[in-house]
Amino acid sequence: MALKHPKAHIRPVHRHPVAPLFGMEPGTIPRHHLPEGEMQPEVAAQIIRDELMLDGNARLNLATFVTTWAEREAELLMALCQDKNMIDKDEYPNTAELEVRCVSMLSHLWHAPDAEQATGCSTTGSSEAAMLGGLALKRRWQKARAAAGSPPATPNIVMGANVQVCWEKFANYWDVEMRLVPMEGNRFHLSADGAVEMCDENTIGVVAVLGSTFDGSYEPVAEICAALDAYQDRTGIDIPVHVDGASGAFVAPFLDPDIEWDFRLPRVASINASGHKYGLVYPGVGWAIWRNADALPEDLIFWVNYLGDNMPTFALNFSRPGAQVAVQYYNFLRLGFDGYRRVQQYARDVATHLSAQIAELGPFELLTRGDELPVFAFKLRDTVSNYTVFDVSNGIRESGWLVPAYTFPKNREDLAALRVVVRRGFTHDMADQLIHDLKKLLARLEKQPAPVHDETSGSGFHH
Repeated sequence: MALKHPKAHIRPVHRHPVAPLFGMEPGTIPRHHLPEGEMQPEVAAQIIRDELMLDGNARLNLATFVTTWAEREAELLMALCQDKNMIDKDEYPNTAELEVRCVSMLSHLWHAPDAEQATGCSTTGSSEAAMLGGLALKRRWQKARAAAGSPPATPNIVMGANVQVCWEKFANYWDVEMRLVPMEGNRFHLSADGAVEMCDENTIGVVAVLGSTFDGSYEPVAEICAALDAYQDRTGIDIPVHVDGASGAFVAPFLDPDIEWDFRLPRVASINASGHKYGLVYPGVGWAIWRNADALPEDLIFWVNYLGDNMPTFALNFSRPGAQVAVQYYNFLRLGFDGYRRVQQYARDVATHLSAQIAELGPFELLTRGDELPVFAFKLRDTVSNYTVFDVSNGIRESGWLVPAYTFPKNREDLAALRVVVRRGFTHDMADQLIHDLKKLLARLEKQPAPVHDETSGSGFHH
């Protein structure tokens, strides 16, 4: 979420007259402090609607992984549950039961060895779920060192340079050294050899990403686990794997069932996923699932006597709405395995078809095709020198599309790319319209004598 800070750009502070729409206007309204008195609800709502209409169209936002379309029934369920506090399991026991069922369903889906005794919880999103997974890894490492009588040391965690920013936050907030395996050539994510080279006795775990936000590719989880098996045979050091399945954990089970990335691999200790990405729920809900109860240290669990019940909780926050959990359960019931498979297959079909069309336009070169996550990245060919991917991103925005342009991390900072995320609600027809608008834009950009935008002046985008 955004942080208000004195160094951040803010809009000018003025007291503006209110447009006389209802005859009930207060005259002027402040922007950064509370008004002195009340105003009519219609007036307040109209003021906010007028500001919000300048936001981008969420359905045309091809930068976000977050769900921007849902069935009417799901929206009604969210409205029904918006006043229910997820933490109050005694007052809302049936909402709590839906969470338990979702955890069990995901444990089965991801092949936990004893899914009937599932261990996991819902969270505000996959970032919180990732941090809970990281905390469990750190605590297990601390306990193992204490049991062995080892002296204090600084823990580290190994991952690729392509990880989402939540892992940087985890390392910073919980004093864990972040060891990033850099990209190399056309390898844009973590490799098994690169992971093992960074490991030592103070490594609390290796994070493998099932669906990189940079290009939509799966990291080779099974190869990473096999390399860590061999490392343990050589050194005696046992290093668990956490799978950041923010997007891929809701795609691979349905479209790539033969890929082993989950609890079928004994070294995988925990998985996080985002219900509000390819779980198909509006934000925000995430899921943290552990292999078994032993993978989640008991002393991280708080038993809270709250509103009449003694309940276990493992979370970074407390109160939050139960609506998203109810809709996650609705999606599981409504779609089932086959329904999820059809939804995700359609998204992949749109992604691969659209990426092929973009490749045929001429100036673009694909980095990925959208055949893992329904996400693909592409760059300009080296022969194009009079405009940049940032010019393309800025130009296509004029047609309402949000297509992010960004540079890759350290070791491949020379590479600037565009990325398209295909989600539920983005259709073949919409993809054709995007191609139509791209063709119009390219005709204009090809007449441009020199680049206008670069990474410093193009539209802002951060992973």
